[in-house]
Amino acid sequence: MLIGIIDVEGFDWAHPDFLVKGKSRFVSIWDQGAKVGRNRKGLKRGRVISAADMQTALTDAAKIGVSPHDLEPQSQMVVGSHGTHVASIAAGNSGLCSAAEIAAVLIALPEDEIDRRTSFYDSTSLLDAVYYLLNLAGERPISINISLGTNGHAHDGSSILDRWIDTLLSEPGRSICIAAGNAGQERPEAPDDLGYMMGRIHASGKIDAQGLDHILEWQIVGDKIKDASENELEIWYEPQDRFGISIRPPNADWIGPVMPGQFIENLQLPDRTLISIYNELHHPTNGANYIAAYLTPFFGEDLIIGIPAGVWQVRLHGLVIREGTFHAWIERDDPADLGDGNFFWPSFFTDASHVDSSSVSALACGQRIVSVANLDELKRRAHITSSQGPTRDGRLKPDITAPGTEIVAANGFGDPDNPWIEMTGTSMASPFVAGVIGLMFAANPTLTAAQVLGIIKATAQPLPGATYQWVNDLGFGVISPKACVAEASRALIRTELKKSTAPTAAGPTAAVPTPRRGAAAKTLTTRRPPRTAS
Repeated sequence: MLIGIIDVEGFDWAHPDFLVKGKSRFVSIWDQGAKVGRNRKGLKRGRVISAADMQTALTDAAKIGVSPHDLEPQSQMVVGSHGTHVASIAAGNSGLCSAAEIAAVLIALPEDEIDRRTSFYDSTSLLDAVYYLLNLAGERPISINISLGTNGHAHDGSSILDRWIDTLLSEPGRSICIAAGNAGQERPEAPDDLGYMMGRIHASGKIDAQGLDHILEWQIVGDKIKDASENELEIWYEPQDRFGISIRPPNADWIGPVMPGQFIENLQLPDRTLISIYNELHHPTNGANYIAAYLTPFFGEDLIIGIPAGVWQVRLHGLVIREGTFHAWIERDDPADLGDGNFFWPSFFTDASHVDSSSVSALACGQRIVSVANLDELKRRAHITSSQGPTRDGRLKPDITAPGTEIVAANGFGDPDNPWIEMTGTSMASPFVAGVIGLMFAANPTLTAAQVLGIIKATAQPLPGATYQWVNDLGFGVISPKACVAEASRALIRTELKKSTAPTAAGPTAAVPTPRRGAAAKTLTTRRPPRTAS
């Protein structure tokens, strides 16, 4: 079977964790961002590094004393690469599915898709990556991992990518695991703990009647004086309602209201920063209503003017209220290291507005994907940063929790004397589950994604003192690899009883007749037939 990895920062296929008898267990890497080199027929961009290319590079590099990556470079080769670490957990020699072949796609968004109005989850790059891996697998089962995500979109499984993935996963022998995200922290755990800035990304509420308003407090941070990065806020609400929106900068007057069907684009404020507001009805992916607000620094030839730090107020005006509920998310904006010990910090909702739920990455809200949370084994809880459910439409995501805290795996493109590196996040938990699913497919290659998800839920184990009920940070519990594989191996076995020994319809308390000696029921074992070539 095949393990597929869709990730960033490059794949160190020559790392010892992927070598067996001098041969890499990677069989293909599609580098979407490559500008030069060979290309495979049918791919619109980038280039593919094949197993033969890797083997030639390994052989020639040893002869001339260079790195194999000098001979077969990738567009991204970051020391400690995220993609390498994830692949190592899922299928490295030290990982879960250590006998599988590995195929990978190095994601790069094309310039024509880098648009503030286009979600990361609407990108054809991700969909093309999934198609590539499925086509490469052919009739073999494949377990794919995607440890990527942002906070945007509707969090209801309606994005283009979510819907396509759900369709593609109807075929047997296919599964996709997606990291739930690292936006779960609500408050500091120590005086110098600023992780909550990445966690207060969700707000929700209800406007009860026409004429009422609701105010959200949006804290802009940056370097605590100005923020030189763009900040984005999305608000999603029901199609039968109508909201207006006004925004008030710190110590300034209200801007708006912007009514449904109206927009303001790049309005320059007195301090020269820019504001854009789009109030749209009936979004094409789900029919819901959608408001997007952008705060943008001024970029001149010799001058950058950041967004003023402080609390920006966002007022929602109830114009037509039939249901009234709304959800809001702040788009992901990772801290930027200024190199002098200081950072530009991301914006977040204040304590008065933040709602500590529904922070699971939008991509991890899909129907048939396996949405994975991060287990902090030492503290016996979900890691404080692990994103929480449910989805905007009330479904139970994440599905499962797996070890993702202080995980040691391959250090991509690093010092050969330091081949391992420790990382924490749902990015590390998700490939653990993808590796377990690989073992499940090895036991039973005809399972569907729905059956895989059902088995994972059925075999999940609660933490000590907890119950089997779904909870918003742990899902249905902690994954049990051995139980998953055992259940997968017998999930499709069916036993036929002889009519003479079949239970009667006398009611739920009726006893099952005991066969006499020599009259034991004959069993027939059947399995789902293997998928045929189309």
